[in-house]
Amino acid sequence: MILIGRNLSPFVRRTAASLNLLGLPFTQSALSTADHAEQIAGFNPLRRVPALSLDDGEVLVDSAAILDALDEIAGPERALVPPAGAPRRAVLRAVALGQGAMEKLVAGYYERDRRPKELVWPAAVERLAQQSAAGFAALDALAGEGWLVGERITQADITATVALDFADIVMPALVQGRFVRLAALRDRANALPAIGSTRWVG
Repeated sequence: MILIGRNLSPFVRRTAASLNLLGLPFTQSALSTADHAEQIAGFNPLRRVPALSLDDGEVLVDSAAILDALDEIAGPERALVPPAGAPRRAVLRAVALGQGAMEKLVAGYYERDRRPKELVWPAAVERLAQQSAAGFAALDALAGEGWLVGERITQADITATVALDFADIVMPALVQGRFVRLAALRDRANALPAIGSTRWVG
């Protein structure tokens, strides 16, 4: 399998970490949406990452759809989202919080840093930051000494980890000194080579 995208993107990174945890071999083509849009279009007409080219040539797009397919490939016993019931709903809720925090971070970063300075809307940047912080606060409230849901690592932990690491890169003031329990969970997750090896080094 070939994963398209750089691990600077938390959506790409959570896909890479999930592939590692599930023991699914892959190579990575570290294409950037800013610099390699036409190459990415060969995999995803939306020119977005991640995309995942399967062994048979089928291409999956969007991290949520990719992760669902990876769980299917791995089987219910190894899947990173439980197959049914209350555990599944709990993991999906935490994933949604982490994914929402990532989406607001990306939007805030683009509004603040990618627009011409004279067109930046400061109120929008602040609102997006507040929404992201609210997601992190909700995850922090769920965090304890173990994993977010149950006794083994799930997609909830992966998504929360990559979201918080991404915040450290693009909006460090938003998270520094806050969300202590979530930060401890992030550190436990990053101590696993399958996840820690995917951290972005710019």
